Amino acid sequence: MPKTEREMRQDIVEIGRMVWQKGLVAANDGNITIRMDSERVMCTPTGVSKGMMHPDDMIIVDMEGRKILGQKQGTTEIAMHLAIYKLRPDVHAVVHAHPPVATGFAAAGRALNLALLPEVIIGLGCVPLAGYGLPGTPELIEPMLPLIPKYDALMMGNHGAVCYGEDVYKAYFRMETVEHFARITLVAELLGGPRVLPKQEVEKLVEARARYGVKVPSEGEPACPVAAEELSPAGSRIELTREELIELVEQALRSSGRL
Repeated sequence: MPKTEREMRQDIVEIGRMVWQKGLVAANDGNITIRMDSERVMCTPTGVSKGMMHPDDMIIVDMEGRKILGQKQGTTEIAMHLAIYKLRPDVHAVVHAHPPVATGFAAAGRALNLALLPEVIIGLGCVPLAGYGLPGTPELIEPMLPLIPKYDALMMGNHGAVCYGEDVYKAYFRMETVEHFARITLVAELLGGPRVLPKQEVEKLVEARARYGVKVPSEGEPACPVAAEELSPAGSRIELTREELIELVEQALRSSGRL
């Protein structure tokens, strides 16, 4: 049964509280929307902590971002949400947050695309990185457009992450998964480097999606995730002692006639 407008408002309040309690946003960061129907979207207000919202704070806009109902101002990043809805008819909710570890990867220019965790491979495939764009402008959306149809979760260069799904709870849970995956990846790197699964195991996990009833838009997308065989060969990294490096430099100088 479709939810009432009041239930949608309450759902956003609950998700906002969880996003804030989990530390996925700080201060007034982040935004949440629900597609109400083909013509209306409910969104969070700007300048309000996601952990302190009231159902009556929500704004209703049309598919061009024009306010229909609400006393406050809607999120300044509504255009990003609307772009996702227009490209993904199956999506009915979007959650944007700044999860600290995942955002750290984004700030370092690193996608979360390694084949490390079976649950992530089955549920998301991987989490690609869209290039940086100025928040609240079309430049933010432009790098995301090729990725939105293929993935259910994206990292945004130097900005944060955005996840979406059939309802606002699925969108939120994907955000939790992204941050959890980022933390595990970071710990693996601190402990000497992650052990990436081979392509054969990745293919088995992709095939297992049908058994779990999981539909992922990145079905068969190349390098999503990156398997062990697709990484740069271990032998491409060369390690030298200080003495060996000095010897190589001296040889180069001698051969050039400068020594």
